Amino acid sequence: MQAIASAYQDTGPAADYPRFHAAVALAQLNDWLPTAAALLVDISGPGSRAADLAAYAGHHVLRVIDPAALPPEAAKQALPPEAAKQALRTVIADGTGLEFLADGCADGVIAEDRALSLRLAAEELVAEIARVLRPGGRVLACVDSLMFGMSMLAEQHRWPHLVDVPNADVVLIPWPDGTITRCYGAEQLRELFTGCGLEVSWIRPRTMFSPQTVSYLLARDPTRFGELVNAELRARSDDSVGTQLVACAVRR
Repeated sequence: MQAIASAYQDTGPAADYPRFHAAVALAQLNDWLPTAAALLVDISGPGSRAADLAAYAGHHVLRVIDPAALPPEAAKQALPPEAAKQALRTVIADGTGLEFLADGCADGVIAEDRALSLRLAAEELVAEIARVLRPGGRVLACVDSLMFGMSMLAEQHRWPHLVDVPNADVVLIPWPDGTITRCYGAEQLRELFTGCGLEVSWIRPRTMFSPQTVSYLLARDPTRFGELVNAELRARSDDSVGTQLVACAVRR
């Protein structure tokens, strides 16, 4: 984990929270990865480095890219270099992206970088995840939280919509660029997985520390970056805070 944290150091105070957030995400993924070599399917968003980290850790990784999620030139750039082809393969697939995989073929599925928030009809994708997981296989997923959705509505002065959020079954939030994200509370996220036959092991916020706290502490002592990441990983989770939620579920 220390190596992960050190990779994000020395980039300047303006990037304090984004690099802290990224370091925590990689550390959480590193903790989740199986100890023995496994076959993992990565359906994470285009900004994730999960597939690279998993392959570096000794796993066989199939990265599935939705062509609708990124422009064609970016899809071409996502192809792995020659040296990584034995551990990391990339497939560009339409739909839920997993229909071509056999039942029970994967030891784990990684859905990082808000993958289930970007796919508005997430139930179909989670059903496919459950299908391709072997018994005992696990999924790690990151989604936008209700707290994030409510803050977005407040920034856009959508007060009537903000009042409706606590009672809504599905919360879809518009971004200023015209895209839409699906936001989840802990119970909504739990129901998403259990409704597809998966058992939730845990749900926690991606980060407990606020951007202001991170910036303040690193401004006082930038060399404590790794310690701050470790403190975040040890913090007692409260799924009512944080802009993102992270969940682990298993196929029994």
